[in-house]
Amino acid sequence: MGARFEELAWRETPIGAISLRRRRDPALQVDVYEVKLDDEYLMSSLFPVAEIELARLGLAEVAGESVDVVVGGLGLGYTACAALGDPRVRSLLVVEAIEDVIDWHRRGLLPFAAGLAEDPRTRFVQADFFAAVAGDVGFDAEVPGRRFDAVLLDVDHSPRNVLHPSHAAFYPPAGLRRLAALLRPEGVFALWSDDPPDAEFTDALGEVFASARAHVVPFANPLTGGESANTVYVARTGP
Repeated sequence: MGARFEELAWRETPIGAISLRRRRDPALQVDVYEVKLDDEYLMSSLFPVAEIELARLGLAEVAGESVDVVVGGLGLGYTACAALGDPRVRSLLVVEAIEDVIDWHRRGLLPFAAGLAEDPRTRFVQADFFAAVAGDVGFDAEVPGRRFDAVLLDVDHSPRNVLHPSHAAFYPPAGLRRLAALLRPEGVFALWSDDPPDAEFTDALGEVFASARAHVVPFANPLTGGESANTVYVARTGP
């Protein structure tokens, strides 16, 4: 057993100081991995259910037997790993703004994400997801304008609670249309949110996509002894 608490990585970034910490939870007898931005908790290995469901629910709406996927926001890697668990996925482009987060995975600091960086289908791209959507090149600088079957996004807390003001322009219909242009016909966009379903955002998705739905994802919360919930939005360009 390692130390009770360890800061595995820390770096100042344009949006704040990001850190990866490992602590031993004496009650649960597990190692907990947490990501913080300044003093704010971004994610924890105690609550991976909705991040996994983001991939499962999103890819469940994708037709076809050979699927190209973008994951926006790498974090602890749960969404990316869950996407690779779908045997139809032939390529996974992970767009992460902070190089250090990519480095956590390349260095093997997250044992539950083992194999993600080594999988031949995975390619990490150090880039701002939102700037990529707004730009002319798209997600893949090697193939400008490349389209994908699915885009799975987990960066902000919610469409209303963003990590940086520059992200806010993505969530109205005009921003979502730029994202839809990077999807193939019948492509899927899925989004994780920490807030309950937002009718205004669901309506914005409905203006751009052929179908849109908000899924409530409940999960056991070992910190409260009760149940918590996140939201996963799933929208599709075609019928």
